[in-house]
Amino acid sequence: MTERPGIMTFKDAITIIGGGLAGSEAAWQVVKGGGRARIVEMKPVRFSPAHSIATLSELVCSNSLKSESMDNASGLLKAEMRTMGSLILSAAEATRVPAGNTLAVDRTAFSKQVTEALVSSGVEVVREELKRLPDSRPLIIATGPLTTDELAADIQRLVGSKSLNFYDAVAPIVYRDSIDMSRAFKASRWGKGGDDYINCPMDESEYERFFTALVGSDRVGRREFEDMLSFEGCMPIEVMAERGPKTLLFGPMRPVGLTDPRTGKRPFAVVQLRRENFEDTLYNMVGFQTRLKFPEQKKVFRTIPGLEAAEFARLGKLHRNIFIDSPKLLTCSQQLKSDGSIFFAGQITGVEGYTESAVSGILAGINALRLVKGLPQVCPPPTTMTGALMRYISEETRTGFQPMNSNMGLLPRMPGKDRREKQIERALADFSRWHEETLETLKGI
Repeated sequence: MTERPGIMTFKDAITIIGGGLAGSEAAWQVVKGGGRARIVEMKPVRFSPAHSIATLSELVCSNSLKSESMDNASGLLKAEMRTMGSLILSAAEATRVPAGNTLAVDRTAFSKQVTEALVSSGVEVVREELKRLPDSRPLIIATGPLTTDELAADIQRLVGSKSLNFYDAVAPIVYRDSIDMSRAFKASRWGKGGDDYINCPMDESEYERFFTALVGSDRVGRREFEDMLSFEGCMPIEVMAERGPKTLLFGPMRPVGLTDPRTGKRPFAVVQLRRENFEDTLYNMVGFQTRLKFPEQKKVFRTIPGLEAAEFARLGKLHRNIFIDSPKLLTCSQQLKSDGSIFFAGQITGVEGYTESAVSGILAGINALRLVKGLPQVCPPPTTMTGALMRYISEETRTGFQPMNSNMGLLPRMPGKDRREKQIERALADFSRWHEETLETLKGI
C-alpha cells in the first residue's frame, strides 16, 4: 500500500493521529497483530517549529536513544521493547552510528527506515493536518509535545479544560538512597503533614556558596517557540535568584517552620525534597524548576548540604510540552477512562523521552488491537520498567502530575546488596512471563 494525500475512510481500521515514535510503534503493533492501521500525519502539509523532514519518527532533539547497557533503566526498557517487537529499535539497529554503549542513529536514515517499514507492511499513511479529532474508532492520539493549537483545543474539549498542560516546568528528582541523612532531616513545616519531606539545611556561608554557583551557572537558551512569559507562575530557580540574593529565602528556600535537629535552631536557608512515589525511592526538589544545562544542575545542586553525592532520576527543565493529566484520565493500558475506544500514546501522556514515548505507543497499539478483537486490556507487571512507568502516569492518587522518564526508582524495592541487579533480573523474568501470557490469549483469535 502506498501513501495517500487525503483522509480515507475504511471499515475496521485503527486510526492513529501522529506519525512520531509513539504513533509509528502503535501502527506497527496493530498490523503485526493482524489488524489494519491508518496514521494521519500533518507533515509535509505543515511542519512544527522543531521538525524539518517529511518522513515519520523524526528525532528532533538528539540522535541518541540513550544507553543500551543492561545495568540501568534505559537498557532494561529497551530489552522489554525488543521482546514486544519494537519497530523503533529494529530501525535504530539498521541505521546506528558508533557511540559506545549509547544507541545513536543517522537521523534521516532512521526516519526513512521506519516510514518504509510501515508503508510496506500495509499501514495507510494519510498526509493531512487535523484541526479536530475524527469520529473514527478505535482512535489513538499520539500528537506529541508540539501538538498544534487547533488540535490541542479539541483535545482539551475531550479531556476537560483543567486536564491539559501546555508547558512543562519540571524540578529535579533525586534518588532517596543518595541523600546524606546525616546532613538532612525529615520534617514538615510547623510539624504539619508528617515526614514526607526531606530537608537540607544551610547556614549563611553554605547558602552564599550555593547562591554564587547558581547565578554564575550556564543555562539552556530559549527556543523561539517557547513563550517564557507563561512561566511567571513557576519561575526557574536561577531567574528567581537574579532578582536578589534574598529572594530565594522568601521563596522555595524559606526556612520558616523548620528546626534543624543538629543545632536546635532554624536554619538560615533550607532545600525541601518532597516524596515522589509510593515506594519512597524518589524525592522531588521543591520549587527547583530550572533551565540550567544538565551538567550545571549536577554541579550546582551538589553544593547543597546532604546532596553532595546526589544521583538524579530526572533533571529539571522548562519547555513547551503539551501533556494531559494522565492520572485522572488514563488507565495503565493507555485507555481513556471516559471513552474506552480512545487511547493516548507518547509524550502527550506524560512519559518523557524517545524510548519512553515509543513503549507507550507499543502498549497503546497492543490494547487498541485487543479492543477490536474483544480481548481485555493488558499492562505489564509493576516490577517491569514498562509496567512501572505506565502505572506512574496512571496512578489516581497522584497530584501535581509532571512528566517522568524511565528510572530505577520506579521499580519496587528489593532488599540487600546488588538490589539493582536483582530488580533487573526480576523485571526481565516477569516481563517475559507476562508477554508469553499475553500472546497466549491471542491464539485462535
